[in-house]
Amino acid sequence: MESLCMPLKPNVNLINASKGRGDGGSFSWGERRDFGRQLWKCLRAENGVRKAKPSVLCSAQTPHYDTDPTEEQAAMVETPQADPKQVASIILGGGASFLLLAREPSQQLIDVPMSNCINSGIKKIFILTQFNSFSLNRHLAKTYTFGNGVNFGDGFVEVLAATQTSGEAGKKWFQGTADAVRQFSWVFEDAKAKVVKHVLILSGDHLYRADYMDFVQKHIDTEADITVSCLPMDDSHASDFGLVKIDGTGRIIQFYEKPKGDELKAMQGDTSILGLSAEDAAKYPYIASMGVYVFKTDVLLKLLTQSYPSCNDFGSEIIPSAVKEHNVQAYLFNDYWEDIGTIKSFFDANLALTDQPPKFEFHDPKTPFYTSPRFLPPSKVDQCRIVNAIISHGCFLRGCTVQRSVVGIRSRLESGVDLQDTMMLGADFYQTASEIKSLLEVGKVPVGVGQNTKIKNCIIDKNAKIGKDVIISNSDGVEEAERPEEGFYIRSGITVIMKNATIKDGTRI
Repeated sequence: MESLCMPLKPNVNLINASKGRGDGGSFSWGERRDFGRQLWKCLRAENGVRKAKPSVLCSAQTPHYDTDPTEEQAAMVETPQADPKQVASIILGGGASFLLLAREPSQQLIDVPMSNCINSGIKKIFILTQFNSFSLNRHLAKTYTFGNGVNFGDGFVEVLAATQTSGEAGKKWFQGTADAVRQFSWVFEDAKAKVVKHVLILSGDHLYRADYMDFVQKHIDTEADITVSCLPMDDSHASDFGLVKIDGTGRIIQFYEKPKGDELKAMQGDTSILGLSAEDAAKYPYIASMGVYVFKTDVLLKLLTQSYPSCNDFGSEIIPSAVKEHNVQAYLFNDYWEDIGTIKSFFDANLALTDQPPKFEFHDPKTPFYTSPRFLPPSKVDQCRIVNAIISHGCFLRGCTVQRSVVGIRSRLESGVDLQDTMMLGADFYQTASEIKSLLEVGKVPVGVGQNTKIKNCIIDKNAKIGKDVIISNSDGVEEAERPEEGFYIRSGITVIMKNATIKDGTRI
């Protein structure tokens, strides 16, 4: 086994490894642009070194360039390796909006962070929701329970709803992300959580693929109390996020939640420190928080119960305050990530999956996304025109056109149907051919979309019944509307057909 030592000197400035020069006094942070990893790749390629003991290289440059190398001392500092058994994740499921949106054609939103946890080896998972949802509990039981679906071994998945809290707290809804975790801080007193040294806080309405153990390793390497996952951000979206400023070591020195106006401009910085090119740094002058955090367990409990017992939100209260007294580090996540917590972002992210090539792919054999197993036949397509679309299992499509759309399980599209820029969530059950015929004979509308119906820029929720000769296009360009008595509403210009709604023959929306 070959080994390597690097010459080091104490009490000097770290260099910017991503730029390969020593005049900046800063360094590149995050797994994707880590100095040690980049250096190791170079050594392996140039010197033929193939194996080394896992460690962190603490390399630095002195203010002078004429130091005699023979006077420098070699050292290598051992760093504890992140152990997924010592990590628990808390997935914040949100409230009513989360439950309304948690019905993708092939999986629920909760499957994204759940799958990332499983692929990262993290199997101690708490899911906090505003409501004790039967459908969510059933989905988790079918998908992630030992012996049925994903094998968790000695791990666990627990759903904790606001109304399950004992005492006076049980009478209150969650007042924010931090309050949600505070209400269940007692779970870490439990015997099965005593080995947990780090707590990962995740959101249930983000779409991305990540190895959380890289995140936790960065947290350990920097001896951080809190680490915030961040990404570069442009001007158009910066005000929608918590923004951070960092020093030359990646430590967060300022955190501002959703700033506007002058406060927003003040959060601009030189993002080339992240390893961005000069062109990209000018395009993305902000560093935005993803709302994904890792805490030392004792620090988290102290912040919630002692330091800031009345603060209810991590992004706007806890972390901005903790920056002053704790080592809060930033971790660069430089890959696809979308917040899909609104109707529009949810809609856009799903339709973007049909693009060629898509920015995000579910199909990755090394890091699959898990969901509840369904025993459905292949979809049947008869004389249809399908362009850039995703068709789920068990569908019946007859003589229809589908363009840039996502069609969910058990969907039925009859002849002459034209579906464009539409997300159809499908159905929970089938209706037989005889049942459909009987309904049509008495003037009723079966589940699915009837003949010659044209639909554009629309979300069709589960079990919707849309008749024949219907036009849904929002031709008047209405941005917001409430028509629950008619079975639909409009959000950000997107028409949403409600779950179990009936849209009669010939309707115009």
